[in-house]
Amino acid sequence: MTFAGGAADSTGRGSTTGTASQSGQKTKSLVIFVPGVVSGSPIYEMLVSGVKKAVDEKGGANLKVVEGGFNQAEWESKMTSLAASGAYDLIISSNPAMPAICKAVADKFPKQQFLLFDGQLAGNTQIYTLRYNQREQAFLAGYLAALVAKQSGSAKKLGLVAGQEYPAMNEIILPGFLQGARMVDSGFSVDFRVVGNWYDAAKGSDLAASMIREGATVILPIAGGANQGVVQAAADGNAKVVWFDVNGYSIKPGVVVGSAILKQDRAAYEKTKLYLEGTLPFGKAELVGVADGYVDFIDDDPAYIAAVSEAVRKQQAEMVAQFRSGKFSLLENGKEIRK
Repeated sequence: MTFAGGAADSTGRGSTTGTASQSGQKTKSLVIFVPGVVSGSPIYEMLVSGVKKAVDEKGGANLKVVEGGFNQAEWESKMTSLAASGAYDLIISSNPAMPAICKAVADKFPKQQFLLFDGQLAGNTQIYTLRYNQREQAFLAGYLAALVAKQSGSAKKLGLVAGQEYPAMNEIILPGFLQGARMVDSGFSVDFRVVGNWYDAAKGSDLAASMIREGATVILPIAGGANQGVVQAAADGNAKVVWFDVNGYSIKPGVVVGSAILKQDRAAYEKTKLYLEGTLPFGKAELVGVADGYVDFIDDDPAYIAAVSEAVRKQQAEMVAQFRSGKFSLLENGKEIRK
């Protein structure tokens, strides 16, 4: 199926787009392996959008998108099939699990190259990785959540609903969210609960409703399709939600009061463009954060301005400005760096 920058079909066969080389050089073949599905997954929608923009702009490349589905046990075999076909100069993907999977595949296919986002692996000359500093992202979400909760006069208790437990969630995002909250007031705690999958909106709603009954008034959902259940429970329970990865204010204005985002579309565009220019530094592992322009907090959306008081917005803006300027930053282990 040929298309103009859309998503793969649900069979996993994928779809293609691209332009022929205008310089006589060999046309590059790129494939995006999505560990899940594109539609309804903003982080993967951004990935496809950014890569496609680079391919359309540079020319001389064909692009295919393949959806791998949600069964992680199948990802390595599907990635192996892509590499074994010999059809692709570059395999692109995004997920914390991908570096380890692609290293195993790269060992079997030494000519295959990989461009991976949201994960880290240094020193393998077939693989380039870029990881986002989600400690900073979670910190900004927690800081705003605590400001909103404290102004409401409610208990010093926030909620975090995750689809599943995984290293980045347990070791970076959850502690970063709490760290941001405790920068506002050291008395804050986080009620952390797990759906067990990335689609069960009913269970997400039940978990959030229980949190709200037990005193949490602002919740961060990172649970895929289950996020919708969290938002509805917050609306029904007079609680608030802070969104992650993309701008979520329009999902339910007045309930979603903050959005800490990743600019994966920008990263995918820039790194794909480097590859097409022959300058992507394979073997390198980059970590990027707020000061680099790939992690941020959306503070100019009209729905944010309408939902959050001027006093809270001013405090949040001061913290965000410190991150953007590089005067304040965080290592992934939570160490604070001040300049």
